[in-house]
Amino acid sequence: MFTILIKLTQTSPLIYFLIAVSFSSVSKGQTLQSQRYETIIQDGERELYEVVSAHEKGIILYRRLTQQRENIIEVIRVDTTLTEVWRGSIQLNLDEVILFTYVKQAFLYLLIKSRNYSMGDFLLVELTLETGSYNLFTAKNLIPFSATEFIVTNRVALIGGYFNYRPLILHFNFRTLQSKILPGFFNEPGELTQLKPNRDGSIDVIVSAKNYNKQKSLWIRNYDSLGSLIKTTILQPEEKKNLLYARSLKNENGEQIVSGVYGRYTDYSRGIFVASINVFGEYAIKYYAFSELQHFFNYMKARREKRVKEKIERRKIKGKKIKFNYRILVEELIPYGNQYILLGEAFYPHYTYARNFAPYSFNYRTQAYHIPTSRSDLIFDGYQYTHAVVIGFDKNGKLLWDNSFEINDVKTYELEQFVKIIPQDKNIALLYLYENEIRSKIISGSEMQEGKSIDVVKMKFSDDQVKNKETETSKLDYWYGRNFFAYGVQKVHNLREPSVPAERKVFFVNKISFRK
Repeated sequence: MFTILIKLTQTSPLIYFLIAVSFSSVSKGQTLQSQRYETIIQDGERELYEVVSAHEKGIILYRRLTQQRENIIEVIRVDTTLTEVWRGSIQLNLDEVILFTYVKQAFLYLLIKSRNYSMGDFLLVELTLETGSYNLFTAKNLIPFSATEFIVTNRVALIGGYFNYRPLILHFNFRTLQSKILPGFFNEPGELTQLKPNRDGSIDVIVSAKNYNKQKSLWIRNYDSLGSLIKTTILQPEEKKNLLYARSLKNENGEQIVSGVYGRYTDYSRGIFVASINVFGEYAIKYYAFSELQHFFNYMKARREKRVKEKIERRKIKGKKIKFNYRILVEELIPYGNQYILLGEAFYPHYTYARNFAPYSFNYRTQAYHIPTSRSDLIFDGYQYTHAVVIGFDKNGKLLWDNSFEINDVKTYELEQFVKIIPQDKNIALLYLYENEIRSKIISGSEMQEGKSIDVVKMKFSDDQVKNKETETSKLDYWYGRNFFAYGVQKVHNLREPSVPAERKVFFVNKISFRK
């Protein structure tokens, strides 16, 4: 281990960085937008910033600087007013890239690896948020594997991934500088569903894998902070069911709630399950089919929703159940008073045809023209999101209410969480960002308090304009308290402000607060 002081410089001139003065405005929707940070994207710049929440410490922006023979990472910290605090750089080897970041208390951790992801050791950067100084650590990679998860808890880093389709966890201790593979893996192929730290420093690892009956079950392993296996609980599904994906929570008594989706087959889910586990590892699972949920189909157009619900009722009268198959991305499981809330997002893969036409040709034997034929190739065109599902239940897994939030227009090539949730005293706010619009909805259990509201992302200057389709890679993420940050790339037009170009391309960060 060794320590390096990050290079600090003063704030750059206006031509490079534009920090907006605070402005306060109440939109017609649910959000307040008080600050905006901009950096001009110069011609030829291809490496954009990644953004990481440092909670009350502000936001970290980092990117790779384009250098011919150097691999330099520029790092910037701004505070909660989006005012720059410091800026510096980290130099890496030419073949090294940042895989993941994680903020823990007063530190930002960077997981770095060579471009040959499966081979070689990991490099860990522990950066002090207050000053920008950092330490470097090498975590020996005992088994070549591809990393997919990264967390830090109580001076321990955990790197999850796969070796030959088998999940594993690499445990690195910052105090002893020792690496080891957590016990209990390498048995069968499976899917690493969750790697979750607990307040006491212990870790829960959930793996979805097939049991002896070829049903997908959930292996929940609990480890102490030193990486010793404490307990293993295996959630076994009912006959003709598979437990696909899940999230877990532990309360102060050591009891655990696990909730996710189940299905008849492994590619699609048919409903929600909730398992309550006591301290002895005894559990009970409750299943709720999508057809049992009151608002699951609200995303549909009114006539279609009515037909679906009428079909469900007709089947109920005959004593039969109707089965719906959906792809659900299980996102969050959070406490809410004496309840728990599960948030998931429904999506489906979208495909399109790429047609290639053969040219006209003349057949001299038949003295006739050959009519061209078309060849249609079905290609993947991204994941189309339909709606978010919100489920409320008690500590025993009893369903209390459900609701949904329609997701319009969102299509992405990588699955990620779009809808964010804000539990309030009496209401729950749901919101997501699409291009230049923040779309939100307020619910109270199964009731809708306020329908969909739209707020346009605020600009730096009042005369700034962004046309349709000129916002790129925009995202919304949690920050601290009731605050979020939106960020992305925009092409901004302004013909009246003399201090800025008539057209500028910027990377922006907006502070967004949700009204109570």
